[in-house]
Amino acid sequence: MNIAKLAPEAYKHMYGLEQFLANSTLPATIKELVKLRVSQLNGCGFCVDMHSHDLKAAGETDERLFTVVAWREAPYFTEQERAALALAEEATRLGPEGVSDAVWDKAKEQFDEQTLAALVVAIATINAWNRYGVTLRLVAGSHRRSQVAVGQ
Repeated sequence: MNIAKLAPEAYKHMYGLEQFLANSTLPATIKELVKLRVSQLNGCGFCVDMHSHDLKAAGETDERLFTVVAWREAPYFTEQERAALALAEEATRLGPEGVSDAVWDKAKEQFDEQTLAALVVAIATINAWNRYGVTLRLVAGSHRRSQVAVGQ
């Protein structure tokens, strides 16, 4: 099923959120690390593949890519990145009490309000994209293959 063709207005608004994020104060690396981690949690192979390749193309190291799934145990992440990843995990898993005060307070220490708002939008947006990818069973790597097919 091609949501972009069947629900173009909805798809346009999803891309509007991406445009907002691209123009926000949220650092691109943090945005992509959050997208990768949330996609791992949600089991969206399409998005894990896409965001891993996007990070690699932007110069991300193998060590950091390999350890995003275990970022708490890896020494490669800044305090700001750790705060973003912790918020992303809790906002994605949403237990009975939602996001803990400790995680929220740490994020507030690391980001100004405008950037924190963009981080929340990024987390919500990638969760929505993951719902598309998992529901529609999008295949990992198919995004790159389709780009090659059209000469991009």
